[in-house]
Amino acid sequence: MASTPRNPQRGSSRVLGDLTVAQWIGSVVLLSAAALVLAVFVVLIARVLVSLGPFRDFLVAYPGTYALPDVAPVGIPAWLGWQHFLNSLFLLLVIRSGLQFRRQKRPDAFWSPRGNKRRRISLALWFHQAIDVLWMANGVVYVVLLFATGQWMRIVPTSWEVFPNAVSAALQYAALDWPTENGWVNYNSLQQLSYFAITFVAAPLAIVTGVRLSGVWPKGAERLNRLFPAEWARRIHFPVMLFFVVFIAVHVFLVLATGALRNLDHMYAARGSVDPDAFAADPTGLLLFAASLLVMAAAWIAARPSLLIPVARLFGDVKQR
Repeated sequence: MASTPRNPQRGSSRVLGDLTVAQWIGSVVLLSAAALVLAVFVVLIARVLVSLGPFRDFLVAYPGTYALPDVAPVGIPAWLGWQHFLNSLFLLLVIRSGLQFRRQKRPDAFWSPRGNKRRRISLALWFHQAIDVLWMANGVVYVVLLFATGQWMRIVPTSWEVFPNAVSAALQYAALDWPTENGWVNYNSLQQLSYFAITFVAAPLAIVTGVRLSGVWPKGAERLNRLFPAEWARRIHFPVMLFFVVFIAVHVFLVLATGALRNLDHMYAARGSVDPDAFAADPTGLLLFAASLLVMAAAWIAARPSLLIPVARLFGDVKQR
């Protein structure tokens, strides 16, 4: 008698693929423990290095920052705070919708353009692409204003000294002897390189690969498809998203750990001074940050089929299962 192939059913204990809740918890605990051990090891090595004479001399020569051009603006304008919030909101929803689409097996609904009902995509993919458009539009406005106001000099390196200073800042962070900084005036070189990479490398990569995988890419362009295969785009797009997630986690941690009230005042309230201690106890930025978190949490909860379907119907036809 032939054996019947086993087809395990997905029970309520299975989430995010083939792992159970217990397996996910165990994996998180193990990874967290490994990360903690690695972090302790890195800190110990860094503290040994910065105690050595050559490295001490290096930190003196390159303290972690270099002087910006004399015409560089001082301060963070209010428009940059709004751009930061909108970018955070859209990026959060891009990540949420991307993960939802990636792990979705049976879409709840499908969206089609009114003029082409044969082109059908899942509601999750439609939402992902719609938020992508908003994120890109916000990014274009940000880059235009960045160069129009001179704020670009704060995140685009203007000296080769950025590289040794970035190494110095990394050593200081790793040794838990964090560099003295005042983002109102100048970012340290590691921050500058990170912001440059996220704005002018990671974001364009996410956009180009996303367009390649979307329905707007011309299907009949054989030569173009050979030059940029869809498989390449898939292999790049997801790691870029993971890079954004890691960047956000590290960025938020350092903002809160290196003077939360002062840093949040800079970015959310456009309040600051050349004196780094001037707004060290002002809660305005913290309150605005808390309000922004509530908005983002509400947007996360609202991004569900029951609320997305009426919105999607404004731009096309929606067919539910």
